Amino acid sequence: MRPSLVIVGAGPRGTGLIERIAANAPELYAGSGFDIHLVDPHPPGAGRIWRAAQSPLLWMNSHAEDVTMFTDETVAMEGPVREGPTLHEWAGIDGRTFAERQLQGAYLRWVHEQAVADLPPGVVVHHHPRRALRVTGPREGRQQVWLQGRPRPLLADLVVLTLGHLDAELDDQQAELAEYARTHGLVHLPPDFTADSDLSALKAGEPVLVRGFGLAFVDLMVLLTEGRGGRYEGNTYVPSGQEPVLYVGSRRGVPYHSKIGYDWSGERPPLPRFFGPPEVEALLARPEGFDFRGDVWPLVEKELGFAHYHRLFTVHPERTAVEWSAFEEKYAAASDVAEREALVASVVPDPADRLDLHALDHPLDGVRYGSFEEFQEGLRSYVEHDLSRRHDPCYSPDLAVFLGLLSVYGQLVRLGGIGPWWHGFFSYLASGPPGPRLRQMLALSRAGVLKFVGADMTVSAEGGVFRASGATVPGAFVEARALVEARLPEPTVGRARDTLLRELHADGAVETPDGLLRVDPADGRLLDGAGRPHPRRFALGPYTDGRTPGAFTRPRTGGPAFRQNDATARAALLFLREPADSAAT
Repeated sequence: MRPSLVIVGAGPRGTGLIERIAANAPELYAGSGFDIHLVDPHPPGAGRIWRAAQSPLLWMNSHAEDVTMFTDETVAMEGPVREGPTLHEWAGIDGRTFAERQLQGAYLRWVHEQAVADLPPGVVVHHHPRRALRVTGPREGRQQVWLQGRPRPLLADLVVLTLGHLDAELDDQQAELAEYARTHGLVHLPPDFTADSDLSALKAGEPVLVRGFGLAFVDLMVLLTEGRGGRYEGNTYVPSGQEPVLYVGSRRGVPYHSKIGYDWSGERPPLPRFFGPPEVEALLARPEGFDFRGDVWPLVEKELGFAHYHRLFTVHPERTAVEWSAFEEKYAAASDVAEREALVASVVPDPADRLDLHALDHPLDGVRYGSFEEFQEGLRSYVEHDLSRRHDPCYSPDLAVFLGLLSVYGQLVRLGGIGPWWHGFFSYLASGPPGPRLRQMLALSRAGVLKFVGADMTVSAEGGVFRASGATVPGAFVEARALVEARLPEPTVGRARDTLLRELHADGAVETPDGLLRVDPADGRLLDGAGRPHPRRFALGPYTDGRTPGAFTRPRTGGPAFRQNDATARAALLFLREPADSAAT
């Protein structure tokens, strides 16, 4: 029987794995061939998120020049580099364009077709447009992958899960709100991929509470405004009359920071400097383990500060009081946050030039407004300031911090166990909406279609309606008959609706304290309760503790997802070639 590999999930991660199998096969596989079975109800390449069947109004969240599915020399991996076009090169569009998701889906389909075409002779790919229900089989024997509507399982020497974003059961509070909505004839839309949500129940002119101010909210905003016939004339929004009135809030109470709107120039900060492979190895070698807040976060803070001040001192020396070399020496020697802050205050005169991660993460802490109307104007000013700063190269240390965040995330992936707080912090600072979306947000606010609730938004169900309030405007509250949870479902094993993950958990796969699937950071093998890697089961993606930043990799940033894909592909090829080697002898 021919060797076989089953990949569950045929979106970008599954496509990236096939590309790495094709790249490494000439070195590692000399057998007569094997079968790759792709299991996904959605089209290969694009998958669910990037499929063609969605609104053309929805954009990518990255510039087209910052999206690639191909490796380069910056990726620390054992396999060969195989370069290819970025999205903007492939599509022939301006690199600064925020392309439609449908165009990205077409790019992904092309990458998938190219990867399959590059596989060696005898390797055959089969697509099964079904859902995988469970994986069974002994640790040391062939696995059986059971598919929905198929009486017999696929037999697999290896199984790799590349599932992407998954649906989830409601948490306790969401379940209570949903039940209240059913009882009182209200509308409650739980966390979901916005393009899949049925928004028809949100009626024109009626107030809608929206909890979540990230990228899912941006999609919701677009579909309920332009998607209902509204239009923009310059910086003015012209309503169609079909829009509801959106009242949005979150823990921070502000939208994610705008994408940076200028290009990098000059010398890059030499990263990593304080949180690189030696520091990661030292943490992993600790017999007592390590704590993120106590052991890892101080290194992260110092690394991000180094990136920021390297740029400030080397490109904007007129805004500093000493030479970079003198500052760097003292910064490296500083043993704690207080010592670094004192150093910075003594040599960086303008507080606007200093990096304050706490203030960035909690911009409305302690900020209070006397009325709801005053807060609307205040938050519009905040967004306008953010847009101005993120499009002004005078503040290019912000872009250096972005590069620092990418560097840090690459090291955190090696540690495993990255919790949701860090992922949210990274997304808020580094993966916010395109500038034009924030300008639309301002226009909607001025038109009265969008209103801001504030930080630490709370939602209760009382008096037959939903009621929301925030800490930013004490005593103010909003009532509505509709509530939208504008965020993706949490990628946790325990609440995943995907029966495959639940069955794997029941079969011995373990989860982290944050509910993520625990994998071996070396090659993505599933770990059991004793920490043993499963010899035949792998997992890559956002529901694992090896999840990587963003949906796609920026060229020449050493993308950790590429490194993971390469390691898993090489492990799979080495395993699959063993039957061929045995047959040859």
